[in-house]
Amino acid sequence: MEEQFITPRKNRTKEHFQLALIQLIKEKGFRTVTVKDIVEYSKYNRSTFYTHYHDKFYLAEELLYSMFKGLEEAVGKPYQHNKEVNTEYLNTRSFEIITYVYRNRNFFELINFQDTIPEIHIIFPETILKIYQENFEFKTINNLPVNMDYFKRYTAYGFYGLLTNWINTGFKTSQEEFIKEVIKLSQTHMASVRYIGEREF
Repeated sequence: MEEQFITPRKNRTKEHFQLALIQLIKEKGFRTVTVKDIVEYSKYNRSTFYTHYHDKFYLAEELLYSMFKGLEEAVGKPYQHNKEVNTEYLNTRSFEIITYVYRNRNFFELINFQDTIPEIHIIFPETILKIYQENFEFKTINNLPVNMDYFKRYTAYGFYGLLTNWINTGFKTSQEEFIKEVIKLSQTHMASVRYIGEREF
């Protein structure tokens, strides 16, 4: 993914294209969406679109990258680096990742659609697994010895399942109640968590 300094105006233009793509996928499916649809919906012209993207696939790729990069960055915000936290003290802020998903629910609702951005259903769980593998250390209840790679995979994909069910049900459960339930489940098999990922400054 190309990294450049982006002016606020350029950011706004890209955001409008991304929002247009999201809405059009919900209305007609990704395969059917054309560049013409995107520029008409976002009220820009083709030349502006092609200044930023080669085609809709590049737009979709950047959207996926930015959203899941944001998901990774949200995770560490509540934690002090390398400080062990007993799961008894987890709270709503401990799951900034859930807040991020809810805040960006317009995007995450795309998992409900069959004809959606390619690989979104693969990248989503893989990102959560990456977060667990690279950013956290866990202790089991009573220090029960387990294969920690299996433990992280089991926990990550279980959490992904809860998230997708929450999204699929239209966020019927409130964000606060959902986090409370996730905390209760975490306390059944985790004694403590330690954030070891890189800090955002």
